[in-house]
Amino acid sequence: MRTGFDLVLDAKASLGECPLWSVAEQVLYFVDIKRCRIHRFDPPTGGLTTLELSEEVGCIGLAAGGGFVAGLRSGIWLLDADGRPVRRLADNPEDQTISRFNDGMVDPMGRFVAGTVDESREKGIAGLYRYDRNGLARLADGLLTSNGVAFSPDGRRLYHADTLRYTLYAYDYAPETGTASNRQVFSRFGSETDKGRPDGGAVDLEGCYWTALFEGGRVQRYSPDGALLAEYPVPVRCPTMVSFGGADMRTLFCTSASVGRSEAELEAFPLSGGLFAMRADVAGLQKPLFNPEV
Repeated sequence: MRTGFDLVLDAKASLGECPLWSVAEQVLYFVDIKRCRIHRFDPPTGGLTTLELSEEVGCIGLAAGGGFVAGLRSGIWLLDADGRPVRRLADNPEDQTISRFNDGMVDPMGRFVAGTVDESREKGIAGLYRYDRNGLARLADGLLTSNGVAFSPDGRRLYHADTLRYTLYAYDYAPETGTASNRQVFSRFGSETDKGRPDGGAVDLEGCYWTALFEGGRVQRYSPDGALLAEYPVPVRCPTMVSFGGADMRTLFCTSASVGRSEAELEAFPLSGGLFAMRADVAGLQKPLFNPEV
């Protein structure tokens, strides 16, 4: 069994999120939301390239033919390989002064499923959306912080967290139509002594769900029926999202945050904002490519 995560890049991210492995390039992309950046990291060489955007980028997916689909504050965009806007696919339908796209993932058929965050932390205006050639459709509403989007190996289960409500949900998902139904609580988090709450997640080939616990300092693995199987420490208090990569898809990457943390916490956890990795005993799923024609 593995013992935990090690630093692979002292990224000093403000809000590192959305690690995304490119099978074609054998590199890891990840975003720094608050600094409006997409990073490209080459693990063997340690090389880092940064793409600068004009607004906050919450999530990305790799697009068929090159470039990215991205959830920004203003909406869902198609970007080229250098992060430059190609076209806006859909507006963010919420109040953009307190709402931006946050977490998202390409579904098994090539649609983009992404959620927003309610920056007021109290109004519950955030939602979970599906984008396809017919436009933007709402899958869930009344949320505070949409996170944790991931799909089961057969594509028929959708995982999704509302982080500030400490809850991870599972939906029945129809890949043929992109519809989500029958929402059920998969796991609840948080206690008086452990404030860890579910942030970004990933699924492995055995159908188990992995979640990074923000303010929990660890990553947990759950069986498809919701049993906690294992947990692995991360040397920061605020890991944000996990994703599988590497040549054999058995390297689990984990981003982290430094924004909004106290001086005492940053002194105790000086690697906050770093990118971490761990060898897993099981491989993860390759992420599908976004197809705007689906």
